[in-house]
Amino acid sequence: MRKQIIRGLAALTIMTFASVSQSFAEYTGTNPLLQTELLPYGAIPFDRLTPELYEQAVKEAIALQNHNIDVIVSNPAPATFENTIVAYDRSGAELGRAMLALGNIEHAVGDPAMMKVLADVTPLLSEHEAAIMLNEKLWQRIKAVYDQRDAIKSQLTPEDMRLLDEIYKGFALNGAALQGADRERYRKLMAELSDLNVKFSQNVTNGMADPARRVWLTAGQLEGVPADIIQAAREEAKNALVAEGKADDESLYLFTVFAPSYSPFIKYVKDRSLREKMYRLYNTRNSEGEYNNIPVLIDIANVRREIADLMGKNNFAEYQLQHTMAETTDNVYAMLNELREAYTEPMKAEISEIQEYARQTEGPDFQLRPWDYSYWSDKLKSEKYSFNDEDMKPYFELNNTIKGVFGLATKLYGYTFKENKEIPGYHPDVKIYDVYGPDKKLLGILYADFFYRPGKAPGAWMTEYQTEVKDDAGNRTLPLISIVTNFSKPVGDKEVLLTPYEVETFLHEFGHALHGLSAQAKYASISGTNVYHDFVELFSQFNENYLTQQEYLDGFARHYKTGKKMPKELLDRFIKSSQFGAAYSCMRQLNFGFLDMAYHMIENPLRASDDIEAFEIKAIEPVQIFEPEKGCLISPAFSHVFSGGYAAGYYGYKWSEELDADAFAAFKETGDIFDKKTAGRFHKMLEAGGTVDPMTLYIEFRGKKPTADALLVRDGIKPESGK
Repeated sequence: MRKQIIRGLAALTIMTFASVSQSFAEYTGTNPLLQTELLPYGAIPFDRLTPELYEQAVKEAIALQNHNIDVIVSNPAPATFENTIVAYDRSGAELGRAMLALGNIEHAVGDPAMMKVLADVTPLLSEHEAAIMLNEKLWQRIKAVYDQRDAIKSQLTPEDMRLLDEIYKGFALNGAALQGADRERYRKLMAELSDLNVKFSQNVTNGMADPARRVWLTAGQLEGVPADIIQAAREEAKNALVAEGKADDESLYLFTVFAPSYSPFIKYVKDRSLREKMYRLYNTRNSEGEYNNIPVLIDIANVRREIADLMGKNNFAEYQLQHTMAETTDNVYAMLNELREAYTEPMKAEISEIQEYARQTEGPDFQLRPWDYSYWSDKLKSEKYSFNDEDMKPYFELNNTIKGVFGLATKLYGYTFKENKEIPGYHPDVKIYDVYGPDKKLLGILYADFFYRPGKAPGAWMTEYQTEVKDDAGNRTLPLISIVTNFSKPVGDKEVLLTPYEVETFLHEFGHALHGLSAQAKYASISGTNVYHDFVELFSQFNENYLTQQEYLDGFARHYKTGKKMPKELLDRFIKSSQFGAAYSCMRQLNFGFLDMAYHMIENPLRASDDIEAFEIKAIEPVQIFEPEKGCLISPAFSHVFSGGYAAGYYGYKWSEELDADAFAAFKETGDIFDKKTAGRFHKMLEAGGTVDPMTLYIEFRGKKPTADALLVRDGIKPESGK
């Protein structure tokens, strides 16, 4: 999984309001995490922080928000937009800062002490959030302002009205209108769900680090594996042996289930039995033993179902989709099924062609299995298009690629980047950049953490440490944005060369970063990436389109030894080979989408005795690629859905792909992929964040609603118009 966003937890809080005064006494104002004046731009003083200080900061910030809420509800004056809605939006700034820092550091560093802190504060946060959402006095004040919205509309800006609408709906969707015992039940369910989410996430991280999920190889088993992958595996083996107190053995090479190791193993290792072994190690994670997530995911699905029932909805998906572009389960399934119908036959044709190709070597009875797909599809692509990922790696040296990815924002929006060595990072690998807008004014700060290290969570993500907001005088608080990836770390003085897949990941997370950096909103809760989840991926996936554009690549994709530009014929082969696997890739994403919806469409509780493997097989049957492998499951490690904020929302990736392909088509229609006018309209969406309804924003940019046509053309499923 390459895409993950740690979303802000600014709305979270703790403690009952009966204890507000006592809680506020706990706020000392001396915790360095909460002191925005210690470093320029309010940067986080990571070099001064310990696990204990993160925990203290969260608890003090909870106390402070409780005090701020108490001020709102105790105000004898009638509720107004300023003294209630704006005051609420600003009440949790310190808690947002503390939790954004804690959440990302726990994920990026993998320190057991930080894991414990997050686990310890999570129940407090859940109780706090519930206490706010179920605070009757606060709800009545918010409702009072909302009920007079027509009368006060002339006094408010469109952004003000959007904030009012979003806060009211947010409270309504989070139990504020519940009465009596239902309110207390909702509170307990939210606390339970939060604990389960953390447990699921930490099980996944710990499960991947399990020494049993590693494969040790010798040199004779590495035929066909690229030299840089072999070198990284040798370094991995050395580090593991030293960590275990053993002498290094230069004949050994170590591969793990983490992405930088697993993906090339399954693609390049010739021995089919070894590929099957690695595949099963990866796909049986968290299905049994100490880090078994099956009981956890059952509990999560059941708690979500009960929440939906409390809220008067048939299932959690119906409840969750109220605040999205899709709006209804029917609309989600309409999109998923439209893509299923379009991609199924092309996917079958791809699988058949790969199998026939493999049979030329393996014999007429060979049956392609999931651990064979990457290996044989790469072989076929290499022969059919004279291409594999290794062909492009020499042109994607990391330092040049950083300049190129950042340079996309320069070409489109006039942004520039300058490394800042004065602000501390949370790890020596982290680089920090000042980002300037086209007016040469500082736009925000970007933290970049590129390299895999033991304990670091898998995948890639964007988060923020400080959300862009403006005060009443229009003064802008700078956004502090972070992107995290898991690229292979340099070995000795060797250059880091990225695969096109890794460059695509970089472009993707950078798109999220630009969304946060570009924000021009007055209110934190609707600033930057605080948009509907099925809209947020537009800005990241849009960037990926440039990976196939010669004009863009010519600016930075130079051979790390010769300095020559990437040849056009190599790029053409890459595009053709990418289209070859597009149907399989889409169907794989649809697997995740259908599975997510299945768990959140349940109307009766799952039982501990239920066969989750059978449940999963039935859920993904409409988009099944291979016959199921016994014991190999998606669900127990499906972090996006069970701990990452994408419950009943994974469809959003394909939804956003339709948006991003359609948006990029707007540039192509001008004949200039950097067209300034089109970029200006797109930039307006970046700046707007959640201040405007997303469909309204998109139609203003494009002049029409999006369709799947451009996506089908890009993937080679249907011909381009006129061809």
